[in-house]
Amino acid sequence: MRFVRRHILTVAAFIVLVYLFIPVAVVGVLSFNDPPSKYNTKWYGFSLDAWTNMCGIPGVCESFVESIKIGLISTFVATVLGTMVAFALVRYRFRGRKTTNLLIFLPMATPEVVMGSSLLALFLNMTFPLGTTTVIIAHIMFTISFVVVAVKARLQGLDPSLEEASRDLYADSRATFQHVTFPLVAPGIAGAALLGFALSFDDFIISFFNAGTLVTFPIYVWGAAQRGIPVQVNALATLVFLVALAIVLIAQFVAWRRRKALQADMASRDADLKALSMDALSRS
Repeated sequence: MRFVRRHILTVAAFIVLVYLFIPVAVVGVLSFNDPPSKYNTKWYGFSLDAWTNMCGIPGVCESFVESIKIGLISTFVATVLGTMVAFALVRYRFRGRKTTNLLIFLPMATPEVVMGSSLLALFLNMTFPLGTTTVIIAHIMFTISFVVVAVKARLQGLDPSLEEASRDLYADSRATFQHVTFPLVAPGIAGAALLGFALSFDDFIISFFNAGTLVTFPIYVWGAAQRGIPVQVNALATLVFLVALAIVLIAQFVAWRRRKALQADMASRDADLKALSMDALSRS
């Protein structure tokens, strides 16, 4: 019982991780499948055809590239606007600040079906043609909220004494932001941008309502699922997962290297201080 009490959280975390990654593992395994038809639902045999010829099925790569393009544009705009909104909400006091904080959470709490249909009604009433532009506008609208929340959390966790020290050293506001504030907030902004891109690339409901004749990757997968999902879809999905995993691992490795370098630098300074103190004692 003592062993169980010690390791119950570890076992529970392992079970949850296995549960979360079972669908990802199934997608990865089926990307190497060799089905006789488009119905890629059970294992037939090992093959690398989907990986060597990902664009072998018409429309797969076109929709994938379209989702990448929409995700990059909407993420860039949402990150810039969301970061500025987060700075305004955290650093300044103005009329309507509490109302703005409330309104920021509304797109996150609103069901996507309601949001997608409302945007569709808006674009139709404005006689705005549906396509890439409307999808980008819709994605910017709902990803801004996630960017604001992520950057706000980073800003609220900053130590204000660091900026005060910069101003005490006669740095102006621009130099303080460039050399102190922005480097400290940059990890939060990068995380918010990655989250926004993932939400944009993965979105189906809002894109489906406002895409018109445009076919994004999620819309293509939805349409292909009614006739049988080709293996190339599994290969592209596995590729996206591997790229995201590589980005996370690289970020963790860089952070580990920085921590090790900082610890080594601190240890070297402590050794130098000890050597100086011993030298001063010997002279006295």
